[in-house]
Amino acid sequence: MSIEKQDTPLRGSLVHTSSTQRDIKKLLITKACQMDLQTAIQETQCALNLVLNNKFSEALDLLKPWWKHSMYHALGYSSILVMQATMTFEHRDIQAAMATIKEALHTCQRFRKKNSVIGSLSSLISKQSRLQEEEMHAEICYAECLLQKAMLTFVQVRTVYLFTCLPVYMFTCVPVYLFTCLHVYLCTCLPVYMFTCVPMCLFQMLSLLPHRILRLLEFIGFSGNRAFGLSQLKEGASSHSLRSIFCALTLLFYNTYVSLILGTGEGNLAEADALLEPYQQKYPKGSIVLFYSARISTLRGNFEKARAKYEECISSQQEWKQIHHLCYWELMWTHSYQQEWQQAYEYADLLCKESRWSKAIYVYQKAAILSMMSEEDVKKTGEDVVELFKQVEGLKQRLAGKSIPTEKFAVRKSRRYKAARPVLLVIPALEMMYVWNGFTIVGKRADSTEAQLVTIEATEEQLRNDPKFHPDDSCLVQMLKGLCLKHLGRLLQAELCFTQVLSSESRIRYDHYLIPFTLYELGLLYKQQGDFTKASAYIENAKTNYKDYSMESRLHLRMHAALNSLKESPVGTP
Repeated sequence: MSIEKQDTPLRGSLVHTSSTQRDIKKLLITKACQMDLQTAIQETQCALNLVLNNKFSEALDLLKPWWKHSMYHALGYSSILVMQATMTFEHRDIQAAMATIKEALHTCQRFRKKNSVIGSLSSLISKQSRLQEEEMHAEICYAECLLQKAMLTFVQVRTVYLFTCLPVYMFTCVPVYLFTCLHVYLCTCLPVYMFTCVPMCLFQMLSLLPHRILRLLEFIGFSGNRAFGLSQLKEGASSHSLRSIFCALTLLFYNTYVSLILGTGEGNLAEADALLEPYQQKYPKGSIVLFYSARISTLRGNFEKARAKYEECISSQQEWKQIHHLCYWELMWTHSYQQEWQQAYEYADLLCKESRWSKAIYVYQKAAILSMMSEEDVKKTGEDVVELFKQVEGLKQRLAGKSIPTEKFAVRKSRRYKAARPVLLVIPALEMMYVWNGFTIVGKRADSTEAQLVTIEATEEQLRNDPKFHPDDSCLVQMLKGLCLKHLGRLLQAELCFTQVLSSESRIRYDHYLIPFTLYELGLLYKQQGDFTKASAYIENAKTNYKDYSMESRLHLRMHAALNSLKESPVGTP
């Protein structure tokens, strides 16, 4: 049917008329509030195209008139607001997105088949009930809105172990997924991935979580298979459905962020390139496309090309400043990788002034970068490094009663500046680089790795000549030196650095995280050499025998990924 878009689906108001006139009026209003399924999908696809072309407000304007009356308009409208909330991390944006999701769920609910759970089970067994096409789409849209609600809750708490809150919301999705997928298969024989690939693969990718969390999730009915989840995403990304772009973006995020920060850093960049290539042709100036293009260049060690892409991304649109902040964060790191501290400071300063994501992290990062600069260069900035470090603790946030792990780390490190005679941190910017797994990226460039090794060895010499040197600082320097040597292929020297850290365990007073992290790095070193037995032993040691240290949750995710990769590797091959 032909649908005429309006500013609002209803115009005018009911007046006192005869019974017949009221019935006619009611029929006309009902028809005005209806939109056929195909048109709804097409309009939502148009809105998605507008988003990818940086026309965010136009996309919302297209969806808004119908989002309370059409399931796909509701899903599209809430998706854009959720995307915005995940970039801003501002309370008002999160609350607005959450309210929109609740309304979207209500909209989808109106189109779902009216069945009880028992009725659904009996009809499924008897094969007498069939989902109509619109009902099938309503089930999927409803489930995807629930998934958005769960993911937004995760954004709200922003801590890895509170990932376990997701099943509370996901649990309501399980019957929807099971019944819908079975009905789709039994009743329509349509390919399931075209409708369910994103939510289903996210369930499967729960396998990324550590074993103790997986045991909890399996107890309430969740399990995960990463390989199957990724294969479903790939199949969905190669399709020509409304959801193919979401599959592609999920895979891009996995390969460029998840695998690096919460894994061993082995993202599939060739796959990421292939996924992005058709969107680069269709949306060459799209900020999301430009951002991922820049990120892939960063991970390949091509920092110069990455910076040009990030700058192009910034200039491509001015509506969503949050995308600029993502670029500032990445530009800060690309300059840090090459020890261009002045430029890195400028982006850290911009983040401090403009972004609300984590003031504690931004101020600590800025102070850490300034600590790498000469006194003369610091004076030119007008900043007081000691005062910046002192500010960090007061900027720490508590969400859902919990602190953010990276903020807790920054606060604990900055307390050294609270003393009457501050004890200066050594190479704090390189330490934070390690926290974000940045040495894996720097390792792609021999020149940058060599330059960092020179800086680390100079710091090592300073500590050696300081009678009051801090054992914790010495161990940090040795661990980072070992990482540089590993990436330069000097594996025996790297092993000596790591074992030196482990031999100093009893002398460490504050930075107890160094021992389990070093055990993990030594395990990866043995994996690189092909000794999987030794690799597993060292990583299991870190996993089993250490607890209550900084960044514990992050290391557990990395260890889980490393142990999985060891199990998947053929015996006797590196």
